[in-house]
Amino acid sequence: MNIAIFGATGFSGKDILHEVLAQNHKVTILVRNISAITIQHPNLTILQGNVLNATDVAKALTNQDVVINSLGVGGKGDGKPTTFISDATKIIVEEMEKQKVPRLIAMSNIGAGNSVAFQPKLFTKFILPYFMKWLQVIIDDKNRMEPIIMQSSLQWIILRFPNITDKPAKKTISTSLDGECLKMSITNKDVASFMVKQITDDTFLRQAPSVSN
Repeated sequence: MNIAIFGATGFSGKDILHEVLAQNHKVTILVRNISAITIQHPNLTILQGNVLNATDVAKALTNQDVVINSLGVGGKGDGKPTTFISDATKIIVEEMEKQKVPRLIAMSNIGAGNSVAFQPKLFTKFILPYFMKWLQVIIDDKNRMEPIIMQSSLQWIILRFPNITDKPAKKTISTSLDGECLKMSITNKDVASFMVKQITDDTFLRQAPSVSN
């Protein structure tokens, strides 16, 4: 299949890119800095551009079957309010609908949308706003992003992850729509494998499960 990835140079995006290529899909990525991609592969097309530019996004979406959105703000970001992810997602969704690209798999955070109810009140009322403001900013933008996707005509899947660790894959995945059996972390490689699985898996079509180890 033809897969477009936005955010392929990010912490999770790199592993997602490797996983998609390992499954022999044809991949197109849009990056601001081509030198940030060191991998070479006959199935990989690298386009230079800006995800906030509709023309660049439209070019990356040409003849695609599935889009994976793993855009982030670069780790913890700078802690300042941002609309980068939601602004970029709006452009991606609009261009996908124009070109009739059917499926969007998007990365989000546990704490966004109704999953905020899965978090302890001590965390959401005290720790998050006072000691983890950088994460609150990211969740705020994911709260803007998710409705854009959910209100679209796409075959969307939103995956909400907890703390993502750079450790060997555990290969044990827990998914939840109601917060049951939710863990505090997931490995980056498990994130990649589960996201790529959604390319053909309809289990969570038009749903937003929380996914952890």
